[in-house]
Amino acid sequence: MATRRDPRQTHVRPRPPSSGRPAPVKVRPRAPSSTRLSVHRPIQRSRGLPIIGKLGLIAAVALLGVSVLYLGAGGLGKAFGGITSALGGFVTSVTATPTAQPSLAVVADAPTLQEPTEPYTQESTVDLVVTAPPGVVGDPTQRIRVYLALKDQSPAPIQEAPLAATAQTIIPVELTKGINDFSVTIVGPGGESQPSAVVRYVLDQVAAKITITSPKEGAVVNGDAVAIVGKTQARSTLIAHNAANGASTTRTAATDGTFTLSLALGTGVNEITITGTDPAGNVKDLVLTVRRGNGKLTATLGASAYRISVDKLPTDLTLRVSVSDPDGNALVGAAVTFTLSIPGIPTVTADQVTDADGRASFTTSVPAGADPGQGLATVLVSSDTFGSTEDQSVITVQPAPSPS
Repeated sequence: MATRRDPRQTHVRPRPPSSGRPAPVKVRPRAPSSTRLSVHRPIQRSRGLPIIGKLGLIAAVALLGVSVLYLGAGGLGKAFGGITSALGGFVTSVTATPTAQPSLAVVADAPTLQEPTEPYTQESTVDLVVTAPPGVVGDPTQRIRVYLALKDQSPAPIQEAPLAATAQTIIPVELTKGINDFSVTIVGPGGESQPSAVVRYVLDQVAAKITITSPKEGAVVNGDAVAIVGKTQARSTLIAHNAANGASTTRTAATDGTFTLSLALGTGVNEITITGTDPAGNVKDLVLTVRRGNGKLTATLGASAYRISVDKLPTDLTLRVSVSDPDGNALVGAAVTFTLSIPGIPTVTADQVTDADGRASFTTSVPAGADPGQGLATVLVSSDTFGSTEDQSVITVQPAPSPS
């Protein structure tokens, strides 16, 4: 039999309980913006724990496992203390300041070498005075290396010496004859420093030669003093001493070796000792002798003949003169006047000038009309510097010989 439905029953599906929220509205999704991907930023991923943190975590887990096992044996207090000690040691080892690495050896600065007051010396040994840079003074690991360069040679190491406890170290070295150029360096664990500036010593054990250019040995010097001109080694000290009157004078030779010594003269002969001391200290003596003159100009007249026979007339006659200044040197450019007076003929005169040797001459003819007797030849010499002087000679005209 069919069951009849109650017309009062409805067939509506029951609604779920209300949540108090409005029902969702269905919306059709939109397409993404064209610029969305272009501004996309990549996801920043965490790098995780640092290596120290990871090591700490591993150690902690391991210690925890050991502690659990140890607890089963009743060692809770000991385990806790062990864990604390282990973790503390680990942290200490991780956080402790690393041990400083040994510093690298550093090359020292260049030392300095003291310049000598006088590079020339006659001593075969000298002391080098080395000043070390402040950073290595007294350091036993550092040494001084000495280099020597001879003439036309490259520097070569010759010896080493330890540094003194003070800034300066004195090192005796042997010299070789001639030029010795020294330099020094500092040698240590870091290597060798740059060299010092070069210092030169010159070993000279031979006295310098002294040459006198004026006056000549034995010269006549007119005046109360003599100027001694010469040459020797540059910077040599020269002392001149006159034994005649005890006078002395001192001079230093110029850089080219030339010198002039002015020394007072005594009467007559003057023996002068000149002592030269070169820069190395070598000594040499030289003796010069001069004579003090009377201070007058000198003229000496001569003739080609002093006697002429009447029967030989006419004949040529030459007059000659030699002129010296007050110091006995040939006087150049002096004015000379010759005069010849012969009986029976007119007086003859002629003007000349002295040449480089201080000489002048004049030639004339004595005619046949000359009378026998004594004539006179005269010369007058004049100088702007030394005044004038004269000299004369007798010229005799002899009668013809009697026929036999």
